[in-house]
Amino acid sequence: MPDIELTIRSAVADDDRALGELDRRCWSWLSDVAPQRPAGEPFFDERHGPDQYQVAVVADGRIAGYVRVVPSTPLASNAHVRQIQGLAVDGELRGHGIGRALVAAACERARGEGARRITLRVLGHNRPARALYERCGFQVEGVLPEEFLLDGAYVDDVCMGRSLLQP
Repeated sequence: MPDIELTIRSAVADDDRALGELDRRCWSWLSDVAPQRPAGEPFFDERHGPDQYQVAVVADGRIAGYVRVVPSTPLASNAHVRQIQGLAVDGELRGHGIGRALVAAACERARGEGARRITLRVLGHNRPARALYERCGFQVEGVLPEEFLLDGAYVDDVCMGRSLLQP
């Protein structure tokens, strides 16, 4: 998968500061619909706990990226679906397969939790992320035109998904 030495592991509370710094470095209207998180604000909170995240760690111990995977909804009838609700890779380390490894880990985790499908939402103008997801087997399942007004431009919200029944 990646062309650098990489470990994917579950996040722990002690990752808060490193993930917060990574999140601020990666923030962009290309991928984010909310304003940038202020410096010093905790990464984890009551709705976003370490148990929802997997992190990619490079050989020197630095966190190179993360993915957040959660149930799509709280409904029992939808318990077979997981959703990626956040993916970030350090800009200095992009192009080494880290994003692909994180998406693969998210799919494996979802399968391990008994999920049959995994979905995500990505901004229409975020071509690099859309290409990554397509390489990982995701397909566009719907588009919400002009769903967001970001930095003065209307941007589509693209819904993507894939089956987890095959690797």
